[in-house]
Amino acid sequence: MKNFHYIVETKSSSMNPTMIQFFHWYSEGNGKLWKQTAKEAKHLAESGITSVWFPPAYKGTSGGYSIGYDAYDLYDLGEFDQKGSVPTKYGNRNDYLKAIKALKQQNIEVIVDIVLGHKAGGDELEKFKAVKVDENNREKIISDVIEIESYTKFTFPGRGKKYSDFEWNFTCFSGVDYAEGMDSHIFKIQSEYGNDWEEMIDDEKGNYDYLMYNDIEHRNPFVREELNTWAEWYFKLTDFDGVRLDALKHISFDFYKEWLTMLRSNSGKNIFAVGEYWAPGHLHLLQKYIEVTEGCMSLFDSSLQNNFHTASREGGSYDLRRIFDETLTQADPMHSVSLVENHDTQPLQDLEAPVEAWFKPIAYALILLRENGYPCIFYPDLYGAHYVDKDREGNDQEIFLEKVDGIEELLRARKDHAYGLQRDYFEDANCLGWTREGDDEHSGCAVVLSNKDAYEKPMEVGTRYSGQNFTDLLKRSSEKVSIDENGWGNFPVPAGNVSVWIPESV
Repeated sequence: MKNFHYIVETKSSSMNPTMIQFFHWYSEGNGKLWKQTAKEAKHLAESGITSVWFPPAYKGTSGGYSIGYDAYDLYDLGEFDQKGSVPTKYGNRNDYLKAIKALKQQNIEVIVDIVLGHKAGGDELEKFKAVKVDENNREKIISDVIEIESYTKFTFPGRGKKYSDFEWNFTCFSGVDYAEGMDSHIFKIQSEYGNDWEEMIDDEKGNYDYLMYNDIEHRNPFVREELNTWAEWYFKLTDFDGVRLDALKHISFDFYKEWLTMLRSNSGKNIFAVGEYWAPGHLHLLQKYIEVTEGCMSLFDSSLQNNFHTASREGGSYDLRRIFDETLTQADPMHSVSLVENHDTQPLQDLEAPVEAWFKPIAYALILLRENGYPCIFYPDLYGAHYVDKDREGNDQEIFLEKVDGIEELLRARKDHAYGLQRDYFEDANCLGWTREGDDEHSGCAVVLSNKDAYEKPMEVGTRYSGQNFTDLLKRSSEKVSIDENGWGNFPVPAGNVSVWIPESV
């Protein structure tokens, strides 16, 4: 199994795979998302979207207000009266299944969000032994063994025993951050499955197994069996095509190797997997994780996203030739899912690293129109978003995220033109260019981008285009570029922008 990779496959083999994260941290509630998905399915397919990544679809501890990462009951997809509501924030179970059906009718694959690192919102208190640990070094014990009481018993009274009779108790968790009658702290549970944290690949915070809420103890064989059983149930109900795995740096890598193997075996399907190991600027950690998990999943390229953030802030002083330095997309493109932003990097979030609006068309050209990586676009970049939340000083801040200028044309270019031989022209610090020659089914394109001045870059598109004219799909320029007998043309781009040139006859 070593270095085996689960290849991204689309139902249309002639189309470039493109994912969309169809939500953001502040997506509208009141059960609207699943219904919106069903309405948008045809438009997404026409835009060239081949897979949709959904938010966690199960009940969180805040019921109809939960974004989903505070997972309470994995079996409650908006079906039971629990945590103050029947529907989740995104809708009820029937609407969820209708949304999936609508996507599949358009040959769009469904990527479900999997949160198996922690549980929240326990139903009953339990007493057990634990030790306090230093929050900045979880290997450092700062108390004697003490008895604490915490909400670690999950009985799911609203669901009863439907779908599963498994009840979670303190032996199913390795740590908690709440103890009745005590100040908030991180407590390491003392249990038969180990008095130490599970093994991680990095020593951040001593050991970063613990993230939040009740940290799941994956060494407990009953827990592993239940999570395998649940995954099989979830697949049979929804027929999902892929999984997005939350917060990998806080979960045993051995667990997900086993879990994915069981899921693929039980489903009889080549389930695609992409994991969130957020470590911008630390490519070696992404590569190490891929190595220890034997290539069983892809990872989001957090380093490339951070490069986009930095480049957008530095403007013309940023050397664009460095844009792919220390990125997974460059080092291991077969395991890279590239992105410009996500729900964690958007403004007012803890990992906030937004890409400035002027640079987003450039960033999207870099992930959509080149041969490496599996691009994922972000909901607000296609639809826009507006929300209000507290900034780091505790003040209300209103955020407007505009739809990315030219995003639909860039998606069209990926769908119709980003194929065949790629020639790179990366000799200039402020102007990059490349061409795609196309293939038997698709005409190619020429892409030029600048983070400073206006440029005109000579590039080869191939002799198949000799004598033809190219026009700018993004309409940044109204002129035409003539291709000479050797297949070359001089392709302009405005200052701080991107142009995508395609044959005029298309």
